[in-house]
Formats: sequence, structure tokens, C-alpha cells
Amino acid sequence: MHLHAVIATAFLAVAASAQIAQAERIDSVVASRHQQVDAILSKWKVGETPGCAVGISVNEVLDYAKGFGTADLSSATPITPGTVFHAASISKQFTAFSIGLLEERGKLSYDDSIRKYIPEFADYADAITISDLIHHTNGLREQGQLLNLAGWRDSDIYTESDVIWALTHQHGLNFEPGAEVVYSNAAYTLLGVVVQRVSGKTLRQFAQDEIFVPLGMTDTHFSDRYTEVVANRALSYVPNGSATWDFAPLTITHYGSTGLLTTVGDLLKWERNLIDGQVGGQTLIAKMRESGTLRDGTRINYGGGLRLDEYRGLKLISHDGADVGFRSDALLFPDQRLAIVALCNGATTEPASITRAIADIYLEPLNLPARLAPAVRMAPEAQSALAGTYWSPQTDELIRLDWKDNALRPAGASGLVPIGSDVFRPSDQPHEWMFHRPSSRVGDFRLVVRDFWPTTREFVKITEPLPAQSDLVALTGTYHSEETDMTYTVAFVDGRLRLSWPRGYDLSLDPVGGNRFSSSRGTITFVSNGKGRVEGLTLSNRRLRRMMAKRTDAGEDDT
Repeated sequence: MHLHAVIATAFLAVAASAQIAQAERIDSVVASRHQQVDAILSKWKVGETPGCAVGISVNEVLDYAKGFGTADLSSATPITPGTVFHAASISKQFTAFSIGLLEERGKLSYDDSIRKYIPEFADYADAITISDLIHHTNGLREQGQLLNLAGWRDSDIYTESDVIWALTHQHGLNFEPGAEVVYSNAAYTLLGVVVQRVSGKTLRQFAQDEIFVPLGMTDTHFSDRYTEVVANRALSYVPNGSATWDFAPLTITHYGSTGLLTTVGDLLKWERNLIDGQVGGQTLIAKMRESGTLRDGTRINYGGGLRLDEYRGLKLISHDGADVGFRSDALLFPDQRLAIVALCNGATTEPASITRAIADIYLEPLNLPARLAPAVRMAPEAQSALAGTYWSPQTDELIRLDWKDNALRPAGASGLVPIGSDVFRPSDQPHEWMFHRPSSRVGDFRLVVRDFWPTTREFVKITEPLPAQSDLVALTGTYHSEETDMTYTVAFVDGRLRLSWPRGYDLSLDPVGGNRFSSSRGTITFVSNGKGRVEGLTLSNRRLRRMMAKRTDAGEDDT
């Protein structure tokens, strides 16, 4: 053999050996990643618990797909990558995309008033545009809460017609369209109605023809019948207070804001479309990934049914969802071309935590900054002085903060972590709670909350005295709301006020000072005239502000 041939042979052997070694290193890295993902999900056991399916793609190529836990506890059917889940609010991006397809074809404009397509609304809705529905800047009150206040139970069936009935009975909005941003399921239900009225097809059929079939999403559709039999479908579960689970039936028959049935594999095909624009093209994809704005130009970090955020310094496109026991989350890091989807069927699963823990594994080589601001030391007495109940003049919400186990704790939540001088974050969120102490003995404690949205919410600490028992008794009576067509009864029972209405609603009203009370449905405020007579009450929470019910009985002070 010639020397050149020997050298060439040796070179090829070395190159081949290097390639094999490199491939083995890559295989080792991939195997290690998969083992770490397995460990995150290993607590969900087949036959014992509900669980999750997880899918991961890298460079638009499937890298991982696996199921953990049980799709149907009665038959011990395991969750697999092919299990079909209700994806809840992940549905919204498909509704927004359907609207975008119609806009691209000249069938509607994002700037159109919603009354052009839903004339059932009164004049106050003239200023609400299609864009306001997409971007949660519409001011509409929340559909589910309105129906609850009208007597619907959470387990009741309600349709798009019921939602339109509830919304069109309102005398006003939470805020002027474009002035604020508040998450709105009602908006996306209405967008589904717009798709049908403009295209002549139901949202289910339109999305099937225009999105799911072209992308090969063969296990995906919008469900318009909760009784529909769907192969390989996961059921929904909630904990029953012990170590076992209760079946939680899903009775949703409206869609647009929710209603999507899908698999992790199909959602990864969609995540790829958000990069390559196979369906819709890059112009529409760019609109989907573009932040909406308030009327003053403030970006809201929300696109077409997509949260537009950063995670550890990287651009992130995401959305989550929750209905009864179903929980879902889908992440896309567009610059890294990394997509992670988790679909779960147990109410205590936390898919957003799962997807971010998985992201940390895959992004580990990038040496990214920490996700959360580090904790700082703050004297316990300085923290405990901030405890109390805070009220927002803007939204009429209440926040109660207790000093317990050496931490400030919002009701029903984990403790706040100090990260600066009178600045805190929730234990697992990169949000900020900023306290302002009074500069003199005359001032009030104030709290400014900054969460995902760019607009802040301001609160003041309530210092008004609690009402006497005689004052509580004077509030009893009946109150009627034209906006829900419902009469509410306020009664004094066992030393406290209770608010009730037909079909089993009975709330305890806990006084927080003055004429305000907290309840499981939000803030109840009794409204008096100039002479001190109570004329009505309002109910408020994060997505519903100051819904009025007028007093219909004479009241004790008039007898």
C-alpha cells in the first residue's frame, strides 16, 4: 500500500473515531436531559394519580414525548403522548389566528367595532374593537362570574348565546376600552362568534379546515359538545381532601376562549407554525407575535392569544390554561427554536412550573441569569408592620396580608419574599409588590402591584373601624341587579352577614372596615345616599368591577 493511501486510511479512521465520539457525547447529553425530565414527572403514577403528557421539540424536530400518570383512573388507562387533553385557554391563540386569517382576506378589520358583528350590545360597546377583544383591552366583565351571579352553577352548561345574554345585560364596562388590560375569557368567546358570523362556518369547522388539517393536527379540534365521545381522551380530576381523587366532569359547550382538544404532538406542530408560518404566512405570524397596545401606546406584552415575555433574559412566547381539573402550558423560545408543551389532568399539577423546569435543563449550557430576584434580609418587625387589608380605589379589589410563620402571606397563597427595601415578590413569580410607608402619621400605607401586565394596581391600607353589630343588622334586606336579573338576600346569621341567591349560593361577608366586606366572590361594598340610608351594594373582583344591585326593601332605618 502506498504511503499516501496509508495516511488517508489513517486519517479517515481518526475522523470516523472522532465522529463516533462526538455522536456518543451528543447521545449522552440527550439521555441526561431526558432522565432529568423523567425525574420531574415521576411522581405521577399510572393507576394511582392523574398526570401529564410532555412534548419537546428542538429545531422543530421532536426530541421528547412521554406520558406520566393516568388518563382514566376508573380503568387505569395510562397517559401517553397520544392522549387527548382539554387544553383550556391555549385555545385562544387558535381563535385569534382564525380572526387573523379573516383579516388577511379582507373579511374584517382589527379596528372594526364589535357592534358591527354583534349588534346585540348597547351603545357603550361602540368603542370596543376586534383588536381590543384579542388583546384584553376591552373592559368587558367576565362571563363566568356574571353567569354565576345570575344563578348558573360552575357545573352548569352554558353556550355562546348565554354568554351574549349575560354581557349584553350589562350597563357598562370595567374600564374604558384601551385604557387598561385585564384578562378576558368573554372577549375570546365573542371572537369565536365573530368567526362564525363572518365566515359562515362554526369556529370548530373553520379552524379544522384552515388550521388543523393543513398542519396535520389530526388529533385536534374545538369541541362544541361536552357529551362527544373522543378516543384516547383524558378525564379531569380534583383532589378530594385525602389521598384520592374525584372525577370532575367538564361540561363546557362554548368555545373560543376554551374548548380545544389536542395532544402534545399536535401542539408541537403548531409551535413550529409560529416559527415557519406554513399556514398563514409570515405576515400573519408576525401579527400574532406582535404586542397589542393601550390607546396611549403602552405595550401590553400580549399578542394573538399569546403571552410575549422574557424568561431568564430570553424571548418567550407562551400561554397556559385551566378548566376544572385540566391544566396546560405551552412555551416557545423562538430564538433557540425550543418548544415545550405540558398537558395535565389533575387540578394540583403545575404545568407552568414543569415547562420552566424543563426549559432550565435544555437552556443550562447558556449560563443564563437567575429567573427570580434574590431574597434580601428584612427585619421581621418591618415586614409585620405591612400586614393588613388593602383596597384598590381603581379596581375595588381587596388584598389581605397576614403576618404568619415569619412571612407576609396573601390569603390562600405562599409567603412574599423580600427582594429590596419594602419590595417583595411572590415566592415563585418574578412580580413586584412595592410598599410605600406613610411619610407622616397622617398618611396611609400604599401597595403597588406589578404582575405580568405592564399596568400596575394601586392599593391603600384600610384603617376604617369595623362596623358594630347594629350597623350590620341595618344592612340586611334584599337587593336586585338589573345586570344579572337576580335578587340577592343579605341576612344576619350567627353574628355575621351572609349574601345568598338562588341555586345554592351563600357567601360569608367578612367586614374589613367601613362599608366594605370581603367574600369568596370578591369585594362587597354597601352604598349609601347622602342621608346615610343604604341604597344598594356593589360586587367587584379582578375581572368584574362594581356591579350594582339596588335595595328593594325598606330597610331597618326606614321602618
